[in-house]
Amino acid sequence: MFINWALGEINLKIVYYGAALSGKTTNLQFIYARTPANLRGRLISLKTQQDRTLLFDFLQLEIGKVANLKPKFKLYTVPGQVYYAASRRLILQGTDGVVFVVDSQAGRMTENEESWYTMEQHLIELGHDLQTFPIVVQFNKRDLPHALPVQELRRRLPIDGRPCFEASAIKGHGVFDTLKASMNGVVAAVRRAV
Repeated sequence: MFINWALGEINLKIVYYGAALSGKTTNLQFIYARTPANLRGRLISLKTQQDRTLLFDFLQLEIGKVANLKPKFKLYTVPGQVYYAASRRLILQGTDGVVFVVDSQAGRMTENEESWYTMEQHLIELGHDLQTFPIVVQFNKRDLPHALPVQELRRRLPIDGRPCFEASAIKGHGVFDTLKASMNGVVAAVRRAV
């Protein structure tokens, strides 16, 4: 969180975190495509030649008011590939909330579990209390034929009562529900802090 009192703005950062190809970038692309131009900035993506996220995707949204300040939500994604662990930790610095994107496909549970563990480790290293830090879970790719049941995903990941949403980011199902819950969680945490 960064407050610019002169402009009456509060900058809030939400990071979409998850395994490679889980749908983090697809979430931001859908949000960008469906948000009026006057409420959003450009979608910036740094990609490899194979169209995979290299460093991050970035989108800024300006919605609502928080304690008489105009919030600017800065949405980032992290690269999912394991060898970008240092980049993922760097992008998490200064974050106010996380959307953890789970790939619901049966063959992706190991990657989901590894990604959850590294996210928790990074947040702890950055001084966040996992009990109170706003994390929203999105069970993505619910439209695919080999999607595991939600109760199995909940059993395999230590979600611990966090807000969870079923989604198909490619179709836009659950994308804005996830975003709204994350924004509300971040705003609630900021209100407790100020």
